[in-house]
Amino acid sequence: MLNPSGESGSSTVARGSDPVGRSGEETGEAATRQSVREFLRRVTEGDPDRIAALYADEVDWMVAENPAVPWIKPRPTRADVAGHWADLAAHTVSGEGWATVGAIVVDGAEAVVTGELGGTVAATGKTFRSPFALRLTVENGLITRHHVYEDSLAVAAACTPDAAA
Repeated sequence: MLNPSGESGSSTVARGSDPVGRSGEETGEAATRQSVREFLRRVTEGDPDRIAALYADEVDWMVAENPAVPWIKPRPTRADVAGHWADLAAHTVSGEGWATVGAIVVDGAEAVVTGELGGTVAATGKTFRSPFALRLTVENGLITRHHVYEDSLAVAAACTPDAAA
């Protein structure tokens, strides 16, 4: 299950020699961390439109494209972001998807969330498991960059039917 609080293992990176905490308030790190936690909370709820509402109208979206994975494709708008979460739900087995958060690192408007995720692909019944790093940029309370780094080969293998015997 996804831990949206990020309390365990979370950390803040300060700029230069400023002490942690002091720099965060001046650079908006507290607001970035709050936006990231809200994003994680909404992901656990699973409502694509509520998740997408946290994104700007235009998004720098990057997930390594792979034609074997039906939910992975360019998503440059807020509506496309909602489509991602709807597609993910449609192509995976409900109740079998999960993610854990290992750390949330924040530096100004930038955040990196690390952890592990997994699920079962509905069409094949195969499971996948992958470490991940998610880079988010938050500007004016909205996510403007969403870059995911994961084991795309493991996800693609779960989406690929076994060869006929």
